[in-house]
Amino acid sequence: MGKENKLHVVLVGRRNNGKSSLVNALTGQEVSIVSDTPGTTTDPVRRGYEIPDLAPVVFIDTAGVDDSGPLGDKRAGSTARAIEQADVALLVIAGNRFEAPEERLASDFIARELPFFIVHNKRDEEPLAPGTRERLVARYGVPVVDFSAARDGDTTPLVEALREVGREAAGRPPSLVGDLLGPGDRVLLVVPVDTEAPAGRLILPQVQVLRDVLDHRGVAVVAGPDEVEGILREMATPPRLVVTDSQAFARVAAVVPANVPLTSFSIVLARQKGPFEEYLRGTPRVDTLLEGDRVLVLEACSHHVTGDDIGRHKLPAWIERHAGKSFRFDFVAGRDPVPRPVEEYALVIQCGGCMITARQARARLLPFIRAGIPVSNYGMMIARVTGIFDRVTALFHDRGGEGARGDHILGVNPNPIVKG
Repeated sequence: MGKENKLHVVLVGRRNNGKSSLVNALTGQEVSIVSDTPGTTTDPVRRGYEIPDLAPVVFIDTAGVDDSGPLGDKRAGSTARAIEQADVALLVIAGNRFEAPEERLASDFIARELPFFIVHNKRDEEPLAPGTRERLVARYGVPVVDFSAARDGDTTPLVEALREVGREAAGRPPSLVGDLLGPGDRVLLVVPVDTEAPAGRLILPQVQVLRDVLDHRGVAVVAGPDEVEGILREMATPPRLVVTDSQAFARVAAVVPANVPLTSFSIVLARQKGPFEEYLRGTPRVDTLLEGDRVLVLEACSHHVTGDDIGRHKLPAWIERHAGKSFRFDFVAGRDPVPRPVEEYALVIQCGGCMITARQARARLLPFIRAGIPVSNYGMMIARVTGIFDRVTALFHDRGGEGARGDHILGVNPNPIVKG
């Protein structure tokens, strides 16, 4: 399982509740520095670990949410960004205290639809009171575990609670293209090699699709855009599917027969990590943008920006040329905060998301979807501005529910009110 498919588990709570001790107990290693001094953990600390019968996980130890002062505010911001990236939250309390800070965290998890459970730590100093457990279970309906990171050597109760809460978040993602194939079907993968291509290797979505074809006993043919026409002439029968880099859409669409299904790496990744149905509805909204509208471009990872950068340069230029108007673009990389209120954006465009989990991609878009802001994806937007959107999404219309897992998980209204 690749890095992007690991289950991210964030530990949050007040200072000195023993979050770092719990990470060390769960991993069996001294990952985080432990001290009786409140505020020892300043920046999020990450540690990978394997949970049998669940998934590979990344535990994220965070600063206390009750930290104060200018530095404390920055630490709180880091903790908030860690929560945004999480698939599961572990809310750590102690001394039977579940007050305003904990209530705010639990409310935040519920609003984000982030699965969580509660650990009452330091039971060797003060056990969990039956009344506290009953109140928390009745209010939140989540597991509540009484534990001592200092004294309990057996972490089974923690792991069992994590399995119970994490199974939905760690569920096997839908196939990229395998459900479109039969054994022996050929798939032509079109992979441009340009200034954005990493030296000596393929980008992750290309590798993932190649592996998915092989896993489903398909036959993959890999070529650059200039070779597509010749390869198609040499094939005795057309390929079952052509998957191309979105930037080569126009060139590839011009030579692939109309009866051969065509799509892109970005689109099949969006289908897997969705909200795919929201992308299908939101992408055409680019046609109705007004002069000066603000567009947000979300990049899942930070990277060196070149003149050929798809999100920063090519895509904005293509969108403005397609619309015949000028827009204001904001770009957000990695876990950086969105610079403006949600309501100021007329459109949001998410990258393929190869370096983040499905829940992270959906959680990032959830505030916009709930506000009725249309959302799209790099590949689908490129298809729209090149005039082939209907063609490259046609093969998914009868299968959209399989890949649009986000609409259900996020509790999104399938018929949202769209602005503008």
